Amino acid sequence: MTGHSKRAYSDSLPHSVWPADWIRQAEPAAAASLGISLYDLMQRAGKAAYDLARDEYPASSHWLVLCGHGNNGGDGYVVARLAAEAGVAVTLIACEGARPLPPEAAAARRDWLACGGAVEPVNGRWPETIDLIIDGLLGTGLGAAPRAPYDALIEAANRHRAPTVALDIPSGLLAASGAAPGAVIRAAHTVTFIGLKPGLLTGQARDWVGQLHQSTLGLADWLAKQRVPIQRFTAETLPQWLQPRRPCSHKGDHGRLLLVGGDRGFGGAIRMAAEAALRSGAGLVRVLTHIEHIAPLLAARPELMAQALDGETLDQALDWADVLVVGPGLGQGEWGKNALKVLQASDKPALWDADALNLLALNPEKRQNRVMTPHPGEAARLLGCRTADIESDRLLAVRNLVSRYGGVAVLKGAGTLIADEQGQMAIADVGNAGMASGGMGDVLSGVIGGLLAQKLSLYDAACAGCVVHGAAADRLAERQGTRGMLATDLLPDILHFVNPEWAK
Repeated sequence: MTGHSKRAYSDSLPHSVWPADWIRQAEPAAAASLGISLYDLMQRAGKAAYDLARDEYPASSHWLVLCGHGNNGGDGYVVARLAAEAGVAVTLIACEGARPLPPEAAAARRDWLACGGAVEPVNGRWPETIDLIIDGLLGTGLGAAPRAPYDALIEAANRHRAPTVALDIPSGLLAASGAAPGAVIRAAHTVTFIGLKPGLLTGQARDWVGQLHQSTLGLADWLAKQRVPIQRFTAETLPQWLQPRRPCSHKGDHGRLLLVGGDRGFGGAIRMAAEAALRSGAGLVRVLTHIEHIAPLLAARPELMAQALDGETLDQALDWADVLVVGPGLGQGEWGKNALKVLQASDKPALWDADALNLLALNPEKRQNRVMTPHPGEAARLLGCRTADIESDRLLAVRNLVSRYGGVAVLKGAGTLIADEQGQMAIADVGNAGMASGGMGDVLSGVIGGLLAQKLSLYDAACAGCVVHGAAADRLAERQGTRGMLATDLLPDILHFVNPEWAK
C-alpha cells in the first residue's frame, strides 16, 4: 500500500518519477489540497521513516539521529521524538547554521526539546551502544559536494558498524542526477517522500541508496492528477508493449532485420547482436559481415542469413530489410566507414551503436528515425565533452543527445535512460553489476533491433528492449550471482521476457 496509513511507507514503488525541485516547489499546493500544513506534512514524513526503521530493525535500542540545518533535519527531529516516546534511547547530533531553521524544522526541533530531548555537539563522542543511524543531514536540495561538518559526519556514519536509514535521499547524493560529487551516506534503506526522484534510480544511486521505499504522505490522489515527467519501467510494464502473437501469424509479420558489422577480428559482436535479435522475436535476420566470420556464425546459429559485406550485397539487403542495426564490431576503418555512408542514405528505421556512434561523432548529422545506444564514453564523444561530464548529469546528457542527433537516445549504465524528441523520458530500473562485461551492449542492440522489426515505435522498442535486457540479467543473477556473467548467458532469459505472458 502507498500513502499515509498504519504503515506509512511502501515497498511497492510507483512507475512515476518526479524532479526533486518540482516536488519541493509543489509541496505547499499539495499540502493545501489535503487541508493540512507543511508542518503536518513533515510529521507524516517523520512517521513514515520511523515506521520503516522500527519494522526493519525491531531489536535496535539506541538510535543516532543526524540532523542538518534544513527540512531534512526537521524530518530527523520528528523521527527522534517518535523513537524516544516509544522508549528507544536516542542520541541526536545537529549541524547548526548561520541562518534560522526553516519554520517547520524549527517547530520539529522545539517538539524534540520539549519532550526531554537534547542536541549533542557535532564533534562529540558517539556512544558505543548505537545500533541504528538515522540520516537527516542533507536532503534533495543539495547541488554540490557536502562541506564541513557534514562531510565528516557522513564519513563517520559510513565507518560505523550500525546500519543507516536515510530520509528522502542519502545525504550527499544529488537528487536531480544521481551524481555523487563528494561524501555520501551509504544507506541500508532509504525512504523517500511524496514521489521518486531521478537521483535515487540512476547515476551512482545504486552504490548508496540500499533498499528503496516510498511514502506519498497521503498525496497519492493529488500526485495522480499531475503530469508525469519521467517514467520508471520494470519487467511489470512489458505487457504494455509485448502482446501475445496472433495464432496465424507468420515470419513475414515479424519483420526483416539487417545487421551490419563485424570487421576482421570483431565477429563476436555482430553474432551476439544477431542472435539476440532472433531471441527477441524478429521474423528474419540477415547479417552482412566480414567474410571470415560467415562460416563460424552459421555453424553457431544456422537460423541466421549471413553474407560477406560488399557494395552489391549491401544494396540488395537494404532493399530487403525493414529495419537496420549498424555498429557492433563495425570498426573505424575504411570497411566500416564505406558501409556506414551507404546506410546513412537509407530512410529506414535504424539502430546505431558502438563504432557507428564513434564515426557519427566525427561527422554529426541529425535524423528522426534512429535509435542511438551509447555508453557514457561514446556519449561524451558524441557531445564533445568528458565522460565525467556525462556522469555528472545523465538526464541532461540524454536530452542533449536527442537535441543534437534527433530520434531516440539510450544512455546506458546503472539506471539506463531513454529519451526522445517529443520530450518523453524513462528510466529502465532493471539490471545489475554482472552486466559490466564485454558484449552486453551488442546484445541490447540486437534486442532493440528485433523489437523495431516487430513494428514497435522507436521509443517503445528502446524502452522495452532495455527492460527485457536488464530483467534477463536480473533473473540470471538470481540463479547464479553477478560475477562471471556473460552477454550470451542472457539469451535464454531474453526469450522468457519477450513473452511476458510466460514471465511469472
